[in-house]
Amino acid sequence: MVMSLDLINRIEKARRSLHMLVEHHGGGLGHPDVIRQSMALDELINEYNRLHRSQTRARMI
Repeated sequence: MVMSLDLINRIEKARRSLHMLVEHHGGGLGHPDVIRQSMALDELINEYNRLHRSQTRARMI
C-alpha cells in the first residue's frame, strides 16, 4: 500500500501541475506543454490502475 500512496501523491502533484499549466496558457488545452503534462498524468493514472487491478486479483486468489 505504501507504493500506491506514493503513486497517489505523484498523481496529485501531476494534476496540480497540469492545472497550473492550463491557467498559465490562458485555459488553452492544445498548448504542447499542457498536452505533455496531460500525457504524463495519464501514464501515472494508468500505472495506478494496473497496480490496483493486480492487487485486487491477488486478493481474489
